[in-house]
Amino acid sequence: MFELKYHTPIAWAHQAIENFDLFLQDHAAAEKKASGMAMGMLGHYPDKIKLVKAMTDLAIEEMIHFKQVLKLLTERGQTLGRDEKDDYVKLVRTFMRQGKEQYLLDRLIVAAVIEARGHERFSLIAEALPAGKEKDFYVAIAKSEEKHKNLFIELAYEYHDKQMVDERLEAFLLFEAEVCQNLPWRAALH
Repeated sequence: MFELKYHTPIAWAHQAIENFDLFLQDHAAAEKKASGMAMGMLGHYPDKIKLVKAMTDLAIEEMIHFKQVLKLLTERGQTLGRDEKDDYVKLVRTFMRQGKEQYLLDRLIVAAVIEARGHERFSLIAEALPAGKEKDFYVAIAKSEEKHKNLFIELAYEYHDKQMVDERLEAFLLFEAEVCQNLPWRAALH
């Protein structure tokens, strides 16, 4: 449906895999936050029936992903890490506007772009991992993130003019590319 403007090099994935336990802890935190974001959206927009249904389903799916990552951590003898602020998400959100309808549109687009970045990076992790259960898991997670990115844009089109959505999405993609270029790599999704 749309493409990111910045493409993460495969070297990022190799670096993340060198500290895979830390990456898994961050991934678990990201899934919890994604579920919470979906619950927050359905709570803020109870009158938007399609959004409420989609966010209900998404919140459940993200918690299932959390449980799956937690299982991988446990199998590796690890525990959950502390949830940390995600500088990437924080910076991308600075581009959001105020105003009821503008904020909803930007919120949907931010979610789509974050899911697109997740799709890209989980795909890179899957590519870099050796054959096995973890690789298969990340192939599946990447596909799920791709569906989520499309879901948020479909919801944006549902509640806003298509041209407005496309123009704002393009602006966000350019801004997000700058954010990614300027953040240091670490054993984390973002």
